[in-house]
Amino acid sequence: MSAGRNVEQQIALQQRPPSLAMSSMAQRPRPEPGFLPIHGGFRDRFVTTPEPKYCCEACRLVLCIPRQTECGHRFCESCITDLLSKPNPVCPADLEPLFEDKIFRDVCCNREIMALKVYCRSEKNGCKELMSLQRVMDHLEVCPYFEVPCPLGKCKEKMMRKDMPEHLSRKCKHREITCEFCNHKMALTELQKHKETVCPAFPVACPNHCSFSSILRSELSSHQHDCPKAQVTCSFIRFGCTYKGLNQEMREHETSFASEHLRMMAVRNTTLEAKVEDVKSELMERYKVLPSLSSRLAEVETQYEEMREKNRQLEQKLVSMQMLMSSHSEKLLEVEMELRELRPLRSMREEVEALRGSVESMRSVVSSLDSGRVGSGSGSHTLGSLEQQLSRHDDMMSVHDIRLAEMDLKLQVLETASFNGTLIWKIRDYKRRKQEAVASKTLSLYSQPFYTGYFGYKMCARVYLNGDGMGKGTHLSLFFVVMRGEYDALLPWPFKQKVTLMLMDQGPARKHLGDAFKPDPHSSSFRRPTGEMNIASGCPLFVAQTVLENGTYIKDDTIFIKVTVDTSDLPDP
Repeated sequence: MSAGRNVEQQIALQQRPPSLAMSSMAQRPRPEPGFLPIHGGFRDRFVTTPEPKYCCEACRLVLCIPRQTECGHRFCESCITDLLSKPNPVCPADLEPLFEDKIFRDVCCNREIMALKVYCRSEKNGCKELMSLQRVMDHLEVCPYFEVPCPLGKCKEKMMRKDMPEHLSRKCKHREITCEFCNHKMALTELQKHKETVCPAFPVACPNHCSFSSILRSELSSHQHDCPKAQVTCSFIRFGCTYKGLNQEMREHETSFASEHLRMMAVRNTTLEAKVEDVKSELMERYKVLPSLSSRLAEVETQYEEMREKNRQLEQKLVSMQMLMSSHSEKLLEVEMELRELRPLRSMREEVEALRGSVESMRSVVSSLDSGRVGSGSGSHTLGSLEQQLSRHDDMMSVHDIRLAEMDLKLQVLETASFNGTLIWKIRDYKRRKQEAVASKTLSLYSQPFYTGYFGYKMCARVYLNGDGMGKGTHLSLFFVVMRGEYDALLPWPFKQKVTLMLMDQGPARKHLGDAFKPDPHSSSFRRPTGEMNIASGCPLFVAQTVLENGTYIKDDTIFIKVTVDTSDLPDP
């Protein structure tokens, strides 16, 4: 059987996709990327020609991360990956089938290859150094002939390491340089634009072509106010003067047109006074209307507040009516359920009472016959038949008594049952029940049934006060049980509702201990029950007994357990 399984595993590995076939290889640490070739073996120039055993059977180059097959041939890691990605891969050397789990990393061969002597990869640039293959990258880090990129990000040029100082100091267009006017540092490519646009110390010409031929850019704006050839407008423009001229001519204009400027100011002042009077009269008119508007606004606010109060009262009445209707609906359903259960109980009690009456009458007849019997044959026969009837009635009455007890028990269960998916389980005499569990007399306790609705799932809780399984002797174990109900045929299966188990804290802190879980749809515990109840599912390590007995979870030798089943997404049956 083991040989058969090995063949099946090999076939499965052959048919595995490439991404999965080489997943184990992809997870192994690899040397730095710059050292390894992108594909195939090493293309370095070796001092002596490598032996054939160091060459890949696929690419014929010196092995890169060598892998050895079951048939003894060696391949580069990238080459064997390509081979395994093909359907029904075979070794190109002897056409033997390849299996990924039969290929291993040849550490010894890799060590020997890494010790082979090679020329520097910068030999074409003039480097004459020889080194082992594994020291190539260490050498390239300091090799003066190795081509490296310019460290300045915007420069894309590459040059030999020994030429880098001259490149950075003289040739690089992106080297840092200092502006000779403002001493600000920047890249060489930005210097000319800096001078032409933003350099505050760069000398610029006056745009008005005045006698000042060179002005610092930072002083140009202040110069514009005093430049004799700057075009300006008269300061009395807001009063109506439309004169425009050079800065040096403005003083002469202000002197010669002073009287005209005064006249313009007087006209403007007269116009403003007339406008002020108009505004005053308009305001007076509005002030007259203001009291009536204020009273009207007060009336509207009063009406608004009255409407808000009425609306609030109506909302309260509506909420109370809805709550009253809801409670009445629930009570109506409860009464209907109780009546449905009590009807057979009443008829049965009446039947039992009738039977008891007939039995008592027969007993009296029998006793009278016993007292007046004279030994006749017919009297003996009658007495025998009466005794048989009496015995039959006794049996029937026993059966009815049993049924009556069962109906009483069922009625008690219905009276304490919950139909909203929540169970509050009160367990009295905790110490005695705990000792019985320790002594293996009563290992577990079942709660009364509870339901997700009147026509919903039937459930209960099961508790091991001394623990069960992993929690035995150290923890209280709490489980959830799905029971067989009368309406299971109308409910969706498997049971999928979220279940929350909780131990209630009876102290003022109310630090309840709880745990919640979503049922596993594949578990038999949540399928439709075929017996009275399914296998319990829950928490063997629900709460440590030290935490339970040293906290405020036990009071008056009583504990409370709460089980909540989420019914928010439960469809109607």
